Amino acid sequence: MNERIRISPIRVVSATGEMLGEMETAIALRMAQDEGLDLVEVSPEARPPVCRIMNYGKVIYERQKKSSGPKQHKTQLKQLRLRAKTGQNDIDVKIRQARDFLSRRDKVKINVMFKGRENAHHERGMEMLQEVVKKLEDIATVEQAPRMESGKMMSVMLTPIKH
Repeated sequence: MNERIRISPIRVVSATGEMLGEMETAIALRMAQDEGLDLVEVSPEARPPVCRIMNYGKVIYERQKKSSGPKQHKTQLKQLRLRAKTGQNDIDVKIRQARDFLSRRDKVKINVMFKGRENAHHERGMEMLQEVVKKLEDIATVEQAPRMESGKMMSVMLTPIKH
């Protein structure tokens, strides 16, 4: 770029894309400076090397802007675990966490685990999941209805509502 171009002669392309032909590097550099632009080597392997008169700062800015682009949110699956004997306050805390995850557009899977004699009370787990679904229905839809998985776990999958 500019004074760093050591090879002479070079083939020069104007800022408008017009071929100006072969010329000495010093002459091309003076032309670029007269226009308030930079002389940038675009094809160093060519014989003679091809240089272009352009606003290099603007090109760099546009490349950075293009590479950063709009940030996309990658949806994640967040899991919350409850037990059949989990207290009401703890359930409310889990509901708040689920609401936070759903507001960030993440999917939420709520699992109720059963151990030992709790296995005889699957209806308690179903009631808990239905309560959670009811309290989150303003922000989420049920993707997968409450169901038993692997004999010791009941789960429901919630997806955020598209706004």
